Amino acid sequence: MIIVIVILAVLLIIGIVIYNNLIGKKNQVDNAFSAIDVMLKKRFDLLPNLVETVKQYMQYEGDLLTKVVELRAKTASGQLSPEEKIEVDKQLTTTVRGMMVNVENYPDLKASQNFLNLQSTWTESEEQIAAARRAYNAAVTSYNDAIMMFPGNIFAGMLNYLPMAVLANTQEERKNISAKDLFNN
Repeated sequence: MIIVIVILAVLLIIGIVIYNNLIGKKNQVDNAFSAIDVMLKKRFDLLPNLVETVKQYMQYEGDLLTKVVELRAKTASGQLSPEEKIEVDKQLTTTVRGMMVNVENYPDLKASQNFLNLQSTWTESEEQIAAARRAYNAAVTSYNDAIMMFPGNIFAGMLNYLPMAVLANTQEERKNISAKDLFNN
């Protein structure tokens, strides 16, 4: 009888440890996604300053700037799902990359101290977003491993925990950038 009680106690302790591990992994994923969200908000807060500075030098690029402002407004609405936020982030990254490339055509803009400060801040922000994405992907991978491996998969099934997707670059983002093409546009 004592042996049965000890075995049940050990199984209960193992179950608690596995359950707590799964909860911890899920919370790490949520925390990592929140870090991305914070970095994206920082980026979106920088946009009005960048747009205003660039507007002074690139008035005829109104469509590009309008798109950036629209994407920022969409994100600022607070009504987007995590997947929609990631999609808007991808659109914004592509749009702003095009704007930054156009800067090469405006020597006065590059020489502006305000623009140089904004560009530096923007670069730092992009690096922080990239780091947050890496942390998110690491947390998702750890979570997915925990819910797919035995015996965690048993508890994950009972808790209805499903695998999560890591953030990946789009096919467009994977393309090699041709400096020649950038300077000829």
